[in-house]
Amino acid sequence: EISRVQADSPGRDDHSNRSLNNEWVEIRNTTRQAVNLRGWTLRDADGNRYRFHDIRIAGRGTIRVHTGVGRDSRTDVFQGKREYIWGNRGDTATLRDDRGRTVDTDTWGRRR
Repeated sequence: EISRVQADSPGRDDHSNRSLNNEWVEIRNTTRQAVNLRGWTLRDADGNRYRFHDIRIAGRGTIRVHTGVGRDSRTDVFQGKREYIWGNRGDTATLRDDRGRTVDTDTWGRRR
């Protein structure tokens, strides 16, 4: 499930990699079994999409999907974007499995 979203990076939106990486979506595995997210996608309302590579999320574990550039680990992955993805005032995050089925969505604020 999508457990938390930090769409509005703290501080000024100065497009620095640090600021971009302070914008993230946290995904939580609610089962006791590890899940391989290979082929799963995370998408915003505008159609920006991140496709997970061969990454396992531990049972009851979490992983954060950051907007900017960084080195993927077991708990953090990076989209490699140079622009903000998530709308500060409103957006929808959609998590889909490797077959395209919607697993969870999280909507906040109002879209223009």
